[in-house]
Amino acid sequence: MKFGKEFVSQMVPEWQEAYMNYSSLKSILKEMSKIKRKNKSEAPTASTPKGSLKKRLTLYRSFSGLNKKQKGPSNKNEDEVILVRSEQGLASKGMYQTMFLKPSEDGAEIDLEFFKKLDIEFNKVNAFYKKMVKEVVHEADELSEQMNFLIAFRIKVDKAGFENFDSNEISSSTSFMHHEDDAKHGHSHQHMDVIHEDEMSNESHFNDEDGNNVSQTNSKTSTEGFRPAFFDILDHVKINVNAPDTPVSTIKGLLLSAKSDKTFSKNELRKADEQISKALKEFYNKLRLLKRYSFLNLLGISKILKKYDKVSSRNAAKDYLKMVDSSYVGSSDEVNRLMERVEHAFIKHFANGNHRKGMRILRPTTKRELHRKTFLLGLLTGCSIALIVAVILLVQVRNLMYSEGRTQYMENIFPLYSLFGYIVLHMIVYSVNVYFWRRFKINYPFIFGFKEGTELRYREVLLLSSGLAVLTLNAVLSNLDMEMDQRTKSFSAFTELVPLGLVIVVLLILFCPFNIIYKSSRFFLIKCAFRAICAPLYKVHFPDSFLADQLTSQVQAFRCLEFYVCHFFWGDFKTRSNKCIESEIYKTFYLIVAITPFWIRFLQCLRRLIEDKDKMHALNGLKYTSTVVALAMRTTNEFRKGTVWKILAATSSSIATAFNTYWDIVMDWGLLKKDSRNPWLRDKLSLHDKNLYFVAMVLNVILRLAWMQSVLGIKEAPFLHRTALTALVACLEIIRRGIWNFLRLENEHFNNVGNYRAFKSVPLPFNYQVDDDEDSSDT
Repeated sequence: MKFGKEFVSQMVPEWQEAYMNYSSLKSILKEMSKIKRKNKSEAPTASTPKGSLKKRLTLYRSFSGLNKKQKGPSNKNEDEVILVRSEQGLASKGMYQTMFLKPSEDGAEIDLEFFKKLDIEFNKVNAFYKKMVKEVVHEADELSEQMNFLIAFRIKVDKAGFENFDSNEISSSTSFMHHEDDAKHGHSHQHMDVIHEDEMSNESHFNDEDGNNVSQTNSKTSTEGFRPAFFDILDHVKINVNAPDTPVSTIKGLLLSAKSDKTFSKNELRKADEQISKALKEFYNKLRLLKRYSFLNLLGISKILKKYDKVSSRNAAKDYLKMVDSSYVGSSDEVNRLMERVEHAFIKHFANGNHRKGMRILRPTTKRELHRKTFLLGLLTGCSIALIVAVILLVQVRNLMYSEGRTQYMENIFPLYSLFGYIVLHMIVYSVNVYFWRRFKINYPFIFGFKEGTELRYREVLLLSSGLAVLTLNAVLSNLDMEMDQRTKSFSAFTELVPLGLVIVVLLILFCPFNIIYKSSRFFLIKCAFRAICAPLYKVHFPDSFLADQLTSQVQAFRCLEFYVCHFFWGDFKTRSNKCIESEIYKTFYLIVAITPFWIRFLQCLRRLIEDKDKMHALNGLKYTSTVVALAMRTTNEFRKGTVWKILAATSSSIATAFNTYWDIVMDWGLLKKDSRNPWLRDKLSLHDKNLYFVAMVLNVILRLAWMQSVLGIKEAPFLHRTALTALVACLEIIRRGIWNFLRLENEHFNNVGNYRAFKSVPLPFNYQVDDDEDSSDT
């Protein structure tokens, strides 16, 4: 792989604008190479045109900012090509500028342009790296204090009280910001009280020359009247681990306005351990990416300078790289030191001193593509296609389309299997989304909050969908029998129970506690679904709202689940007949299951409105309310015929369709902006062909209008049964959702890019508070 492609592939997607523009520098070198070849091909003239060199020197002086009083390049070494200096003005403090000392008569402009662009790119990289290092150092200070509080909290919980405190039993503890490497590097950090070994024990442990552990009594420490440092620390610490992030804690937070006292319980300690462990892992990941950022940019600068030397036949790389090595991004070692300290603290306090276990958690291995997955995918996909062909041939050979049991089959058996058809289609659409997200560098694992290395790739999603398709098509073949036994007027009980058995198998796989069939992804889905169902009792995260949006496109799937109850537990499944559809209870639940996903999204918008105080969430909730009203009107019109209900259904559906379409295109996709660099789109786009965005907008409008078929009274097509037409419309909605998914995540990704937001914000469990009387005494 060429370095340019490798450079782009290893970028942090949200930081891509902060990286050096390697391709633009390379394009300048290509232009320089063309000029060199052109000059060589032309016949040399006897003398240089008068004024040519003077013109180039004037251009050089105007670019480099040299005045007439400044000494020229004649005083420099003959081998020196460039001179890099640091500007110390107020506007450009710490910025570097290159002076080109030996402009040739031909092509000097392109050399000057190259170094001007290189200076801009390097200064951008240096400034961004310096800013990020400053942020991580500040964040390290916060985590250091949190570690001090946690250690004190652990000691407090382990001890029943301070009266029986035995200092000999407490092991030494040190936060990662006070690692022993500070002495080597000459760094000292002033923090609040840190629990050191000499404070916690009257015995100091060390290893002798033979490696044996030796204990030595510390005469300076006395157990009588011993007052540990954490006693004072915890008096000023507020514990935040009981934040309203569960239904119970949310209800308590609403009912109990008074502040709860600090209990220092084991449950609080466990939650604090989890929060700080997550914070350390996220912080370590940030340091790793920052280290990779500096390495990639330094390597890119080295590569482009070597190319310049090769094209221009000069020796400028050595002098420029000497400046790069002395710059902040080239000389700062703060990130490496912080990484060592995080490793030391995490292994000691969260991995029981097990180095291998701690590093495996901090640096999870990248998921490897296995050939057996590709093989199984091809096998199951081939089986699915073969089974589809078998079903079509069986229907045609046995002339089942015109059989007497056709209507009975379509009304009783087809809805049972269409449930799996909707699921398989949605999985296929999602796999296509994953493929294009990865292709266009959209960081979907970060947006969804997947653990590193656990996200499913498109092959794995296709593998699951093809496996479910094989099971479903085999079950369809077992039920594709239109003729009943004339003696009993019934069908085989075993084959009629196959759809129910298939549902049970899928649920068992979904909730299987064993580490098989992508357990982490299954449980992530269950967790998001549970949080969505419990809305608004849970804080709304992006995966929760995204999953709820997917459920709004699976209304027919929920109605199929209702039909399962009707068919197997209310009707007579052996004779493929039921009368529950005529029941008022069934009709009521037929409406409830349809509006439930939209109601969930409304409650999520309500929760976000209360927390964020943003009116846009109120408008978003109003959008889902209009959809709920439209569904109620449509369903009522479906069961109670009448002109009034039809007018109400058509009106409410039109309003909801217009509202949803506008929100999809303008709010969720961020398109239709007049003042953007791409007219009527947005400033940043992933797709190179802009026409695809307009096609997506048109398709969204057309597919949104597809659900109007029930309002218009289109119940059957000449070649389709009513249930088949309903299934077709539901499939079109799933396809529309797939288009929405890609553009929605693309817009979210570019919002993260604009804010350089590449890390999850992990809430910290402790707050340090100083009493008012202490503040007054200090002043």
